[in-house]
Amino acid sequence: MKNVTDSFLSLGHWPFARSFGFNTDILATNPINLSVVIGVLIFFGKGVLNDLLDNRKQRILNTIRNSEELRRGSIEQLERARARLREVETEADQFRVNGYSEIEQEKWNLINSTYKTLEQLENYKNETLQFEQQKAINEVRQRVFQQALQGALGTLNSCLDNELHLRTISANIGMLGAMKEITD
Repeated sequence: MKNVTDSFLSLGHWPFARSFGFNTDILATNPINLSVVIGVLIFFGKGVLNDLLDNRKQRILNTIRNSEELRRGSIEQLERARARLREVETEADQFRVNGYSEIEQEKWNLINSTYKTLEQLENYKNETLQFEQQKAINEVRQRVFQQALQGALGTLNSCLDNELHLRTISANIGMLGAMKEITD
């Protein structure tokens, strides 16, 4: 792999490749390259990211609305349970005189099951939100990676012409032949 890299770097030192070469001065090239790449990514990726994020936002908002509806249903169920609790408490007062304690146990079971149901619904809502957020993040990452890869391939293809491509292949074949002779 080092020899292949060296072959690309040595293209700048060939006398007939005057218009092509690599500047190996990191301080001179990296800020320019990074600013160009970042600028291209921002320019081309901004609209796509905004659309993706808007779509994801709508899905998350719909999920939140659905969760809120489930929550409201649970609250209504809790209110019915509280009304039932009041009824049970009234009956318990009547039966307490007679010494029945089973009604008290039913009351606590009803309260516990209602709270467990609410807790499960809240956990489901939180899990759904986390899942949708992670899914949105993964989709955005994948789109950005694909766009960056397409941009890099486009840049690479626009920089290579047939003559340079053939010279590079010939140079690499020559180096491989020389390496084979050395190892034999």
